[in-house]
Amino acid sequence: MTHVFHPTLLREYDIRGVVGDTLSTADAYAIGRSFATLVARAGGKRVAVGYDGRLSSPMLCDALIEGINAAGIDALNVGLGPTPMLYYAASTEDVDGGIQITGSHNPPDYNGFKFVMLGRPFYGADIQRIGQMAAAGDWEVGEGATQSIDIIDAYVDRLVEGFAGGAYRVGWDAGNGAAGTVIEKLTAKLPGEHHLLFTDIDGHFPNHHPDPTEEKNLADLRQLVAEKRLDFGVAFDGDGDRIGAIDGEGRVIWGDQLLQIYAAALLQDLPGATIIADVKASQALFDRVTELGGRPLMWKTGHSLIKAKMKETGSPLAGEMSGHVFFADRYYGYDDAPYAAVRLIEAATKLGQSVTELRGNMAPMVNTPELRFQVDEVRKFAIVDEVLERLTAAGAEVDRTDGARVLTDDGWWLLRASNTQDVLVARAEAKDEAALTRLLAAIDEQLALSGIERGPQAGH
Repeated sequence: MTHVFHPTLLREYDIRGVVGDTLSTADAYAIGRSFATLVARAGGKRVAVGYDGRLSSPMLCDALIEGINAAGIDALNVGLGPTPMLYYAASTEDVDGGIQITGSHNPPDYNGFKFVMLGRPFYGADIQRIGQMAAAGDWEVGEGATQSIDIIDAYVDRLVEGFAGGAYRVGWDAGNGAAGTVIEKLTAKLPGEHHLLFTDIDGHFPNHHPDPTEEKNLADLRQLVAEKRLDFGVAFDGDGDRIGAIDGEGRVIWGDQLLQIYAAALLQDLPGATIIADVKASQALFDRVTELGGRPLMWKTGHSLIKAKMKETGSPLAGEMSGHVFFADRYYGYDDAPYAAVRLIEAATKLGQSVTELRGNMAPMVNTPELRFQVDEVRKFAIVDEVLERLTAAGAEVDRTDGARVLTDDGWWLLRASNTQDVLVARAEAKDEAALTRLLAAIDEQLALSGIERGPQAGH
């Protein structure tokens, strides 16, 4: 028995497709069987499985577990919940890996799979291996058993373990995503006053798309914070591993700005610690970490890559512009948005300032949202190489960590190839509008030299 996946399904950090088109239950079975075979050959015996609130998730979960069991591996089904709840199970239960079925922040007809194996991120070549094994029918044969457990209360208890924050008035927007029930249970355990939006888990996402990095999706939260005069508001993506936030005045606190707040609190306890952020983060963050006595480290975009770098460097805190925040000082080092919300309350308490003051104290920067350019999949990395070659020849100051991040007197600009889509991603940040215009002109010039024109842009 062999199985061939649709060529678009196996991505850099996860497996993702359109249900009924590029993704089916047969795919889920093959994914389960390949992953379980890898676990079996590494001496493992059991895999944790969880799923998000999408309409197709229970069906894919059944097929996935069937595949896991067919390779002779037991499945521990933790049921419906956010991705970090599955990561929690993989960290605390007697299992050798975990799979979360989730479409994350993609449209409702998408779904996919995120993995962890033997306590490490599972991505890149690991995911390609699943495809190779399925195509070859290189699978173990056996009869595993399945056990279902309810882990949600233990997970929520862990979120508030050792909580050292004060009482605030907070708005929470779960966006009808998988974190809804967790947010209800979590806020019941926190001091202060909590106002909740859209905590009913609904795979149609009837209120707004569950992606808090797009400002338009924060409109309901902004209205709630204004009407109730709340201290701040937090929002979550479809599977609860990315956080968005606004302050009491309705200003967005972007991922790199949240990281400034977390770093200020954490470095009081762990002076000199390494704080990691991705290449899309503001220069203001790296400068602030240095100012606070920490060691800033710029790294490649991608939650799996950041997690691996944290393990390698012993970093207690990392984050991405996209709202993935990773705490390893009093937690497990994975991206957990409900936990990040708890830590925001703690940070404001520790720093003795309101979230609004902390946001207001940040140096104003003029920057673009993430700009995306559709390009041919086979050209995207080649274009970045061409740009790097030209910049080097011109003697520009370039950081090559992930694409080209160019530092000039006006500020900086970035051009990188997306690992998950057929797009180039650009971003620029300057001290004023005139400088930003010059940076964007520099990006346009480089794209034009490689035959790409900047068209109408998607948002942040």
